[in-house]
Amino acid sequence: MSVCKTYDEINEKIKSGKAVVVTAEEIIDLVKEKGEEAVAKEVDVVTTATFGAMCSTGAFLNFGHADPPIRMSKVWLNDVPAYAGLAAVDAFIGATETSEIEGEDYGGAHVIEDLILGKSVKLRAIAHPTDCYPRREITTYITKDDINQAFLFNPRNAYQNYDAATNTSERTLYTYMGTLLPHMGNVTYSSAGQLSPLLNDPFYRTIGIGTRIFLGGTQGFVSWEGTQHSPSNSRGENGVPKGPAGTLSLIGNLKEMDARFIRAASFESYGITMFVGLGIPIPILDIEMLRSVCVTDADIYTDIIDYSIPKRSKPVIKQVNYQQLRSGSITIGNKKIPTAPLSSLAKAREVALELKQWIQAGSFLLSEPVQGLPKSHESHVLNSKLKEEKEACSL
Repeated sequence: MSVCKTYDEINEKIKSGKAVVVTAEEIIDLVKEKGEEAVAKEVDVVTTATFGAMCSTGAFLNFGHADPPIRMSKVWLNDVPAYAGLAAVDAFIGATETSEIEGEDYGGAHVIEDLILGKSVKLRAIAHPTDCYPRREITTYITKDDINQAFLFNPRNAYQNYDAATNTSERTLYTYMGTLLPHMGNVTYSSAGQLSPLLNDPFYRTIGIGTRIFLGGTQGFVSWEGTQHSPSNSRGENGVPKGPAGTLSLIGNLKEMDARFIRAASFESYGITMFVGLGIPIPILDIEMLRSVCVTDADIYTDIIDYSIPKRSKPVIKQVNYQQLRSGSITIGNKKIPTAPLSSLAKAREVALELKQWIQAGSFLLSEPVQGLPKSHESHVLNSKLKEEKEACSL
């Protein structure tokens, strides 16, 4: 007998406290024990999660109007510039923006974390006065509780897969993939592997625009495809992409977030980023969906890329799976090289468990996407030809 469930049926079970929910790691052993058919009937929801550095993160803030009012043209939050080219008292602060005073020791991600923690943040703004907005400047302090809106809007989170990194040059490199030691002294990677959301739904059957998610400790939503969404990358026999592939644009209420699940960070000699805790529930609609969520680290492959080559297309050193990467070392040629994750599997497990408990308690219902994510899209390369022509003319 084939298994076929609907979102409505699963949500009714959640409301009544009868839904069977397991994490993406728990489902693997459950299927080995009971078989696909039995588990597909028994399990209703599988929770997936990741907790890693996601630079393309930021927050929209509305400060409320001052008296007399001001139309803010430039805004600083704890001396970190925010973008104010929106409306009178709206601003967007990006996670990677740095403080004009403290430099790379403090930035937009730290401002976001301070707001989540309930701390006071210094707001400074200047303006060109108008008849309806006569004020020229303002300096004050804000918290998340005394501004109108504060919501995270992340243009690119949750990479479906990502390349691992190494460095064949003679000098240490400081990158968004961490510190890469010379002569292939280490390999770094960033993925929750078999627990990661888009690796458990490789063809975006249940993850799409409108999907309700766990974001930074509260409920949020997938708002659009993420920037650099490129699902056309090559895939294995199981449909899992071997490269970065899909991404998600996410939104959620900053005022409700928990700093246990969203943290500011600084990478040495590279810059500021934000570690984001993301969890996505996957409904087991049928046997095919169950098979997708049974993906293991041994099934997921990625390329080790040489970051010492300063070009977009970098040489592939070797292809490996996440089981090999998580073992602590890999062998390239005759050399044994240590591996290290940049994302936290322990925190991803915590997110998946928290989301599981929310669903079991009936406080988190599943939402069917209102529109699917694009299944084919090629990333474009910025054309620098005009610049090169200008440089040639100036010689």
